[in-house]
Amino acid sequence: MENSSGSRVTSLILRILTFVFLFISFFILITTSQTVRPYKLHFNSYHGFRYMLATIIIGLVFNLLQIAFSLFNIVKNGDGTILFDFFGDKFLSYLLATGAAAGFGVGVDLKKKDPDDLFRTFFDKAYAASALLLFAFFCSAAVSILSSFALSKRS
Repeated sequence: MENSSGSRVTSLILRILTFVFLFISFFILITTSQTVRPYKLHFNSYHGFRYMLATIIIGLVFNLLQIAFSLFNIVKNGDGTILFDFFGDKFLSYLLATGAAAGFGVGVDLKKKDPDDLFRTFFDKAYAASALLLFAFFCSAAVSILSSFALSKRS
């Protein structure tokens, strides 16, 4: 049981890290805009960035729910949400991966249209938000692996 408790604490720490990366990525992304007369770029003008924002918001809400369940299970010493954790972690990690890919993809495509590097600040912020979302994915993927081990030990 001691190993299971250590795994729960590790999962909780990784979930908190995921939440922090998502939270910072959210604020960077929503402030991503730049005006160079007569042009203005705003993240909300591009489908890839809007998808990225949606994945961040879903990730924040879902991860907050998982943190609450993890804390409850650690305090009560239960494992009542093991299937929810297993499927939820898989869903969340795939969602975050596609959000990060969309952010990097639209950033690369737009940067090709800016050969004079006029919108460098815009792209730097967009890449920073995408990179943090990618880090959130890595943490979520690690939790997903831990939840797979926990499920296999249970059966």
